[in-house]
Amino acid sequence: MSAWKPDKPFNDLPRPPGVDTLETRAVLKAAIGANTALAQLDQAVVSIPNPTVLINSIPILEAQASSEIENIVTTTDDLFRHLDDETHADPATRETLRYRTALRAGFEHTLERGLTTTTAAAVCSIIKGREMKVRALPGTRIARPGSGEVIYSPPEGRDAIEKKLSDWERFIHEQDGLDPLIRMAVAHYQFEAIHPFTDGNGRTGRIVNVLMLVEAGLLRLPVLYLSRYIIDTKNDYYRLLLAVTADQSWEEWVIYILTGIEVTSRYTLRKVAAIRQLQDDFYQRARAASRGGADAEFQSVLFEQPYCRITTVMKRCGVSRPTATSWLNSLAENGLLESVKIGRDRLYINREFLQLLVRQEPLTGADS
Repeated sequence: MSAWKPDKPFNDLPRPPGVDTLETRAVLKAAIGANTALAQLDQAVVSIPNPTVLINSIPILEAQASSEIENIVTTTDDLFRHLDDETHADPATRETLRYRTALRAGFEHTLERGLTTTTAAAVCSIIKGREMKVRALPGTRIARPGSGEVIYSPPEGRDAIEKKLSDWERFIHEQDGLDPLIRMAVAHYQFEAIHPFTDGNGRTGRIVNVLMLVEAGLLRLPVLYLSRYIIDTKNDYYRLLLAVTADQSWEEWVIYILTGIEVTSRYTLRKVAAIRQLQDDFYQRARAASRGGADAEFQSVLFEQPYCRITTVMKRCGVSRPTATSWLNSLAENGLLESVKIGRDRLYINREFLQLLVRQEPLTGADS
């Protein structure tokens, strides 16, 4: 293999090393903690009475964080406000919401047909809002922010890139006994190093991470995301990616990702516990405040996303508009919801739920 040079297309990007090289003692030790935390999260998620609350809300938080890494900045409030109607959303909000849509499509594709390069292309196409094919034109370079110094040049030539993607797909399905979390860490590097599309590779790669965990049977619902961890450790993320390319420094990279899986799993566990506690408390207060407060489906609607419309309650609960309006207004009058008029539409905000979702606790901390 020829020597790697930052300004030369890395068409000699090697295949990942074998199990013996990757599973060092330090890596296996980190994998124990990551697997344990992830298993606890998976169990907590499927035991929650209404998992839709997590499927709807946590991917929005991930979409926001993952897009922020690419300097696409919006607010959580805007994302939830425009979740069902993007008509008046700004471009950054619309692009971030497409990330959520891409995640769901990738999840369904993985369950139905398995995770493939086709999945990755479909995910990237939804993120970018247009069909994304493997890069054909030369000249793609990754530069250091600020200085513009070229630090990496991915492979060039459609045939070469498609060959690398085929190798990547074989690796993620290899039956060689490699721990699935270690495989995910290695596959993430490999995908980012191939950099198969003209844009959207980072966000696509982060969605593929969780899809690998789903396909491996480690997560039954796609609710574990590393974007917050990557934002908090952004310098390490890019430094360690480059170290694998330059020096084949796999151990430190894999441990970095395994650590991210563990701390993110425990963070999400705490978020799930807080949501469940709020749901129980809200239910008791809602029962006392409104006849509709005892309706289980109505309760579910109020926690599937923080913004609720009258028409949503009508459809989901099978009630008339006057009844749905009465239920929502009663909770608003008793301070459980906030009623706001946006254009011609009236929205009811579960403000406590929204504040819980957007609260940025440290990733590391005492378990609940």
